[in-house]
Amino acid sequence: MLRLGGRGLWLGLAVAAAAAAAAARWVGWWSGRAGLRLFVPEELARYRGGPGDPGLYLALLGRVYDVSSGRRHYEPGAHYSGFAGRDASRAFVTGDYSEAGLVDHVADLSFSEVLTLQNWLSFYEKNYEFVGRVIGRFYGEDGLPTPELTQVEATISQGLEAGRRALEEKQTFPPCNAEWSSNRGSRFWCSPESGGVSRDWIGVPRKLYKPGAKEPRCVCVRTTGPPSDQSPGLPADTNRGDLDHPNLGEYTGCPPSAITCSFPL
Repeated sequence: MLRLGGRGLWLGLAVAAAAAAAAARWVGWWSGRAGLRLFVPEELARYRGGPGDPGLYLALLGRVYDVSSGRRHYEPGAHYSGFAGRDASRAFVTGDYSEAGLVDHVADLSFSEVLTLQNWLSFYEKNYEFVGRVIGRFYGEDGLPTPELTQVEATISQGLEAGRRALEEKQTFPPCNAEWSSNRGSRFWCSPESGGVSRDWIGVPRKLYKPGAKEPRCVCVRTTGPPSDQSPGLPADTNRGDLDHPNLGEYTGCPPSAITCSFPL
């Protein structure tokens, strides 16, 4: 179990709560709702906010929003006018506003890119009225999610889990402070807030080796108490903190207990 000091504990709890809330919203977004309007793409294309158009709508991951209150951003001639009247989910990530880029194909996006789409979806849910769904890539004629949308949802869940694990690792192994100069060379050091992680210990610099990474990175390692991954309630096997973690290595030429490691040119 991770032992987070000071504000680090509250940060971890806040992120966990946010992830749970996001997951709950995610389920709600995909669930069926009686009376929802379904659009075919040709019908949605009429909602570009021009003279005589019935409205100003856009779609994201198949969900249609009335963006009339943000007309200055989406109306004809505005910077984001290409998003109006269609589902251009891919362009929210790529920034490609050409006709070839304003499409809804997202199957090849990475975890982080799909999480960006989730953030945009949260933005539209908060700021604009949800009015229906587009029949096509993400929703069928019955208004229910397609296998492709189910895959997007799975990718988002995996991305959220990866983010949670990364935060836990950062709390356990905060990044070192680092500096380099042409005169003095490199220096790594630890402090109670190095890596942006506030805690009640300082730690010592160590190399953290990650599978798939070309080079190790410098992290600060707690030197006292039981290991962070020890099950709660068990007596401490050691009083060496996380120093015995198998993915850690010492810096050659740096004393094992030093909080600063310098490497002159």
